[in-house]
Amino acid sequence: MNPLLIGGVFDMGMKLVERFFPDPRAANEAKLELLRMQQTGELAQLAANTDLAKGQLEVNKVEAAHDSIYVSGWRPAVGWTCAAAFAYKFVLAPAGAFAMAAAGHPIDLPVLDFTEMSTILLGMLGLSGMRTVEKIKGVS
Repeated sequence: MNPLLIGGVFDMGMKLVERFFPDPRAANEAKLELLRMQQTGELAQLAANTDLAKGQLEVNKVEAAHDSIYVSGWRPAVGWTCAAAFAYKFVLAPAGAFAMAAAGHPIDLPVLDFTEMSTILLGMLGLSGMRTVEKIKGVS
């Protein structure tokens, strides 16, 4: 980790504290916490995590631009799989069970545990939602 980068993060943090804490006492407490983070290495860890996230974004861009469907298509495949499971769990299975029961042939359809997949789906939807906000604001 570059010590000059940590200093830049620290300086930026001090400016943000001054901007978002108009109360001098609250600003001083926030600055003290920022100094504590710098001394204990938490600020360096935060800067490293930010660098890691930026690196992952670059990998994602290169991966999405790849010509092979096996490289660029895995994210859409996960999205469509989640969408299909969501549709089955909350639309198709209940409607199908209702229709079959109404026709006099009640059936028990398999029940999917959607807890793990919902985390992935909601994460993907959250990212796409933020991208929609960026598009509306004109950020490329």
